[in-house]
Amino acid sequence: MENVDLVWSNAQAEVHRFVVGPVANNVYVVRCRSTGEATLIDAANEHERLLRVATQLGVTSVLETHGHWDHVGAVTEVRAAGIGVWVRSEDAHLLPSYDHLLEDDDSFSVGRLRLSTIHTPGHTPGSICFALNDTPVLFTGDTLFPGGPGNATFEGGDFTTIIRSIDDRLFRPFVADTLIFPGHGDSSTIGAERPHLDEWVARGW
Repeated sequence: MENVDLVWSNAQAEVHRFVVGPVANNVYVVRCRSTGEATLIDAANEHERLLRVATQLGVTSVLETHGHWDHVGAVTEVRAAGIGVWVRSEDAHLLPSYDHLLEDDDSFSVGRLRLSTIHTPGHTPGSICFALNDTPVLFTGDTLFPGGPGNATFEGGDFTTIIRSIDDRLFRPFVADTLIFPGHGDSSTIGAERPHLDEWVARGW
């Protein structure tokens, strides 16, 4: 199906991933197995393909990790298809349009599943991560990658802030075997990345 990979599942949930656009953005679909309802994380690009996948997997909402152009390229088309788009207030102005604002430390329902919202500024002021409750799954957008934080040199970014977000909101609360699914590239775990925080601070990126 459209080169979509099932990257994680249990009895209640499925996580699908496919890669789109000129800078190889990861797009994730989180699907409730009991209801068939799903949400899509980052309407990044290739809207026709994205909408076909959304239809096949039962997507009824889109959650944006942040407002950079490469993560929001299909927002107009998914909204036109009747799928509501959610984003943090600080990044809302970066989108061509949106439907709802995401609050910090909130619970977003996808069928019988719940995603917790985690505000992690630093890459952008409105960057947000999503933890799939009662699973080891954490979607980190462009905040945390294997090997370090996201780029904090863009307008609105700040290195000290992104390091604080990673340490306080991701490394401290989540256990070592938590899987991180970033906005680009491969997955990793909290346990694999956490020991390197001081190295990242020392190198400055």
